[in-house]
Amino acid sequence: MASNVATLTLLAVVVVATLLATTPTTEAVTCSPVQLSPCAPAIMSNKAPTKACCDKLKEQKPCLCGYSKNPTLKPYVNSPGAKRVASTCKVSVSC
Repeated sequence: MASNVATLTLLAVVVVATLLATTPTTEAVTCSPVQLSPCAPAIMSNKAPTKACCDKLKEQKPCLCGYSKNPTLKPYVNSPGAKRVASTCKVSVSC
C-alpha cells in the first residue's frame, strides 16, 4: 500500500511539474518529466529498468540537469533509486 501511495505521489508530482516546467532544449527534445514514467516502477523499487525506461532516460538526458535543479523534481532525480536506474541505463547526469 505504501508503495502504491509513493508511486501515485511521484506521478502526481511529475504531472504538476510538467504543467509548470515543460521547456524545449536546443537538441529538439521536449523536456517533459512525464516522459520518464516508464522508469517509475524501477525508481520506486529494486526492479531492473526496462528497455523503454532506458530509452526514455537517454532521450531525456539533456533535460536531467534541469530536472535536478527543479525543487519539485530534485528529491526524485537525486534519489538512490533514480541514481541506480541511471547507472544501470548508462546515463550520467552531470550539471
